[in-house]
Amino acid sequence: MKLVKPKKFLGQHFLKDLKVAQDIADTVDTFPDLPILEVGPGMGVLTQFLVNKNRPVKVVEVDYESVAYLREAYPSLEDNIIEDDFLKMNLHRLFNGEQFVLTGNYPYNISSQIFFKMLENRDLIPCCTGMIQKEVAERIAAGPGSKTYGILSVLIQAWYRVEYLFTVSEHVFNPPPKVKSAVIRMTRNETTVLGCDEKLFKQVVKATFNQRRKTLRNSIKPILGKECPLTADELFNKRPEQLSVQQFIDLTNRVEEALGNNSCKLQTVPL
Repeated sequence: MKLVKPKKFLGQHFLKDLKVAQDIADTVDTFPDLPILEVGPGMGVLTQFLVNKNRPVKVVEVDYESVAYLREAYPSLEDNIIEDDFLKMNLHRLFNGEQFVLTGNYPYNISSQIFFKMLENRDLIPCCTGMIQKEVAERIAAGPGSKTYGILSVLIQAWYRVEYLFTVSEHVFNPPPKVKSAVIRMTRNETTVLGCDEKLFKQVVKATFNQRRKTLRNSIKPILGKECPLTADELFNKRPEQLSVQQFIDLTNRVEEALGNNSCKLQTVPL
């Protein structure tokens, strides 16, 4: 079989350490009865361990060369090798609307987008594991007060418990990335209803962290404007990294109330 040459424009770094691949595959065992979807299998270093889990496995790969390799290397997966862009897929069609575990050695350049899609499909994905850039993993797992706590931390932790499992050296890849990697696991928490307007919640989180060095009083201006009386509250002396997920939910409700009684005017903030 002809080996696949990693493509820089796809962010491909093929894992070559089988022990690391086995350890990543084992992270899905938290939900042993659910089918598995692997994103970006490449030449199948992780796939070979997933298919031994005695449950349905599907892989989605956008690179046509990798797809051809997988079809030759894993003939038993033939009907479950999907040549498509994960970010554009309708995930409800994968396992007839049933829940599944998401995993993979995710391309660094789209890992955040993958997790935003996970959030959009959180009722389908009770568990997501995999390997990403160490810096991004630390950001997702960070708690309030940390310098790395930010937008991804809040939006993901609102719905998932995050575990930073282990760090992976850059030397176990071909080609070696310029940064270290890390394996994380995100498991749905007990939250079924956020307790505030979800669209406004995202706006508040993004607006405040986009100016994270400023106090909430200044960073929330893109939503509430300059003269909103709500910002006189001492809460707005804090910076966004000082607020827990629940405090962001409470803040969102207060913003919505202020907008509802017309004491402030909603500004235009992109999601």
